[in-house]
Amino acid sequence: MSAITDSLLSIVVPLYNEEDNVVLLTQKINESLEGYNYQIVYVDDFSTDKTRIKVKEMDDKRVHLIELKKNYGQSLALAAGIDYAEGEYIITMDGDLQNDPSDIPNMLEYAITDEFDVVTGIRQKRKDSLAKKIPSKIANFLVRRVTKLDIKDNGCALKVFTKDIAKSLNLYGEMHRFITLLAHLEGAQIKQVPVKHHARHAGVSKYGLERVFKVVADMMLLLFIRKYFQRPIHLFGIFGVLLVILGILINVYLLVVKLGFGQDIGTRPLLIFGMMFIVGGIQLFTIGIVMELLIRTYYESQQKRPYRIKKISIGDGKAA
Repeated sequence: MSAITDSLLSIVVPLYNEEDNVVLLTQKINESLEGYNYQIVYVDDFSTDKTRIKVKEMDDKRVHLIELKKNYGQSLALAAGIDYAEGEYIITMDGDLQNDPSDIPNMLEYAITDEFDVVTGIRQKRKDSLAKKIPSKIANFLVRRVTKLDIKDNGCALKVFTKDIAKSLNLYGEMHRFITLLAHLEGAQIKQVPVKHHARHAGVSKYGLERVFKVVADMMLLLFIRKYFQRPIHLFGIFGVLLVILGILINVYLLVVKLGFGQDIGTRPLLIFGMMFIVGGIQLFTIGIVMELLIRTYYESQQKRPYRIKKISIGDGKAA
């Protein structure tokens, strides 16, 4: 499959200490996208080696270099590249040569011809160490089970986005791991395709086993965003009411014990729990109300709407 398009493509690549990879990567991109109209957006995340120098020495008009003032991490580097990108289709990939640019034309076919909003890769025969494979498998399993979104390889950086979806993503922290899920939350239609995977050409990996714990923390935040972002009172309010009811029941029981049986309740731990449940429940309910007001302010102050319209058609089937 190969569909050459006249639309401008933007290949966004975050770089951190990839001086030995960036020149060869550029050559491979140029070879793979011959005949296409494209720009390469390199985002240097405050490398401490000669990455920036290597990029500037190429003197390629298609190569754009964004230099960040400090090391912000891959998510914000991606966000900077996507914000800068001008293409109708935005392609993201890593700078370590493990992704193969020759897969891009095939992925573009699905985005252009089949009108998928996101085309994401599934790495075949991964050439990574167990220290990377095991955390990745755990993270993918957790994401599938918790979010119910059947993405087989969330860690594959090679992705093709339509411009509107890419620009709507709010990347921060380390949310690049969940970029496909974020696109799904924006209403994107997603296609998964097998892609090649190579051993790292040079340099060292920046990831290890600690990534699992970061994935769990980020996933909890995404779960809240997915289910309760527009209605936080349904989460905090329900738990708050339940805790208040439980606290009241405990205190009513203790009141009966005190008045009806004359027993001393002042030293009972249950009394403390009853009061804690009531106070905690009131606090949770209050948090829910405050967050409701914040969400309303978020939408109304920016004239945002809690929905996205993909297309509007009139009677003859043409887009309005």
